[in-house]
Amino acid sequence: MKDTVSIELIKNMSFEVNVNGHKIIIDTAEEYGGNNSGPKPKSLMLVALAGCTGMDLVSILRKMRINFNKLKIEVDGNITNENPKHFDHMHIKYIIKGKNIPADKVNSAIEMSLGKYCGVSYSYKKAMEITHELIIEE
Repeated sequence: MKDTVSIELIKNMSFEVNVNGHKIIIDTAEEYGGNNSGPKPKSLMLVALAGCTGMDLVSILRKMRINFNKLKIEVDGNITNENPKHFDHMHIKYIIKGKNIPADKVNSAIEMSLGKYCGVSYSYKKAMEITHELIIEE
């Protein structure tokens, strides 16, 4: 199986990205020659991790028959100061809202995602530390 994306320069540092027919714009700040017309490429690495583990978590929680009203995932990444500037740590915050949410089962689902199913976390763990926390809101 293979996945391919393409990007095409629009102007300055703005690129149109084609991901399986879905188009987005990536860019950088004006101070680096861009127009700030879209997210920076490194920020999309955080999106990839949040999306991958989020989809896993929803699937696993549904199979466990755990009902929730809201799921929000925030990912913070620490970028090094030296070149090449890269993430050396990412922290995932899972925020789930609902009545009588069993923390032990949700934590188990998170561990399954990060340890077995999420290919993004699997790849990233080879390059950096990934930590997480769970917040349950009633």
